[in-house]
Amino acid sequence: MKKRYSVPLIIMAVMVLLNVIARFSRSFADFYVSRIFRYISSAVSFITGLFPFSLGEMLTLAAVILVVVGLPVFLILLIFRKGKRKSTAAFAGTLVLWILCYITTTETMNCFIMYQCTPFAEKYFPNAHEHNDEELTKLYGALIAKCNELAEQVPRDEHDCFELTCDFKEEARKAMKNTAGIYPQLKGYYPKPKPICFSYFMSQTHTTGIYLPYTIEANYNNDMVKANLPSTVCHELSHLKGFMQEDEANFISFIAATHSDNIEFQYSGYLDALEYVHNTVYNNNVKGAYELTDDISEKVTNDWFRFMPENYWEDNADKEIISTETVSEASTTFIDTNIRANGREEGIKSYSLVVNLILDYYFP
Repeated sequence: MKKRYSVPLIIMAVMVLLNVIARFSRSFADFYVSRIFRYISSAVSFITGLFPFSLGEMLTLAAVILVVVGLPVFLILLIFRKGKRKSTAAFAGTLVLWILCYITTTETMNCFIMYQCTPFAEKYFPNAHEHNDEELTKLYGALIAKCNELAEQVPRDEHDCFELTCDFKEEARKAMKNTAGIYPQLKGYYPKPKPICFSYFMSQTHTTGIYLPYTIEANYNNDMVKANLPSTVCHELSHLKGFMQEDEANFISFIAATHSDNIEFQYSGYLDALEYVHNTVYNNNVKGAYELTDDISEKVTNDWFRFMPENYWEDNADKEIISTETVSEASTTFIDTNIRANGREEGIKSYSLVVNLILDYYFP
């Protein structure tokens, strides 16, 4: 086998082996994230952070263009370059193989292995117990009270909705560094979170943020309601430190935002937690908690459960290439499959399991 084929194939085989080892050895995954990935993350995110745009988004766009344009060009060359079909096919095969090698390597080294680490609760809440409805109701009431309090203090626009005025990128980096004092794995360099240029497509997937392992970047949807931004960017930055489980990233985001010195971050963190707890209360028919919802102030009601600004879909209808329903369903299926493939049976529902971690934190 020629070297141009054997090298990427060998690298991919090594990545498969590392995935297998991580699946069967939690200690290996823990060692990797604490002793190896932390340096990879800091180095790569520093380099990619030098670009003002999302390098990962540009690579994704380039891949789409390569498929859409490159495949027809490849077929045309095979037809008309009769004397060079073998070399053309060899070049295309080598290119595809190296692209697959890059994807396999970055996904493994910057994502998949960390899914197999010791769970957050087991590491930081070793004495946690199974929580009851009484504790959930107390938590719900406490979050409502805190959101009501902060809602009176944060900046608001002419529609009486929360308005983000701080430099949230710098505040997020500061908040994450402060949280490292509580959870040491969060120590290290943090790049600035980056907006996605094609935010409308991201909105169609109903996604607020995304971590791209290909370039180790934290990206966010720039079109969404700004109340979501502080908690979103903290969530994505936590992935850069090896916390791949979505409930764990949600919890770290909650701690980082609510412990921030910035009141806008605090409000965003508590508001995000309130939504998850509210859903858990209602999905589990927790008696005694329903009436607490009436205590939520009008200002909080104006801010929560809002993903996109008013009239967003109507104002951007001309951007729709594929129907939002189709994109959303495909995105949900992909995320759910990806999470399950990495050993989390709950799939996309794992996001909401942050409530268990918040309960562990409040009722240790």
